[in-house]
Amino acid sequence: MRILINFAHPAKSRSRINKALLAMVDQLEGVTVNDLYANYPDLMIDVKREQALCECHDIIIFQHPLYWYQTPAIMKEWLDLVLQQGWAYGTTGNALKGKVFVQAITAGGDESTYHREGVNYFSIGELMSPYRATANLCGMIWQSPFVIYGIHKGLPESEVNGYAQRYRRWVISLRDGTIEDDLSTEEEFPGCCSKNRK
Repeated sequence: MRILINFAHPAKSRSRINKALLAMVDQLEGVTVNDLYANYPDLMIDVKREQALCECHDIIIFQHPLYWYQTPAIMKEWLDLVLQQGWAYGTTGNALKGKVFVQAITAGGDESTYHREGVNYFSIGELMSPYRATANLCGMIWQSPFVIYGIHKGLPESEVNGYAQRYRRWVISLRDGTIEDDLSTEEEFPGCCSKNRK
């Protein structure tokens, strides 16, 4: 299957982890990296180009840091403009039907902070529930997100490399339809973990 990675980070040059993740998958066969901030520094998204990219890929990964419990602004802009009625949803909107929707997220806080008793109160899965609803509306297959926690504490180089290797294996397993149970790190939704993509 062909994978489109819609990548959004407004300060990519300062993100060791996201640069490492991208470097591990950028040259993989069947994988297209679409750097939204690099392609649209003026935030003027080419809707037809983005729709064409989506149409010729089977899996769409939205890779981004967690910014104020959301995606960076350009990713919301992408959703607002690209997912048009009659194309992505509605009675005639079936361009994305059956494609896989999945997020790859880097979060500053430790995993322990993302739950009801934690400082952030909500889990990553709960915070990202609008994206699951978006996938559902567009007839897409929701896949549990790949999440890396604790990046603000300054990960050692060995840990960054380890996460990057794991991300590469995860992307390859998505591409090849051989997803491994231990690679998807977020199982917030019953029945939506890595071993059950429906």
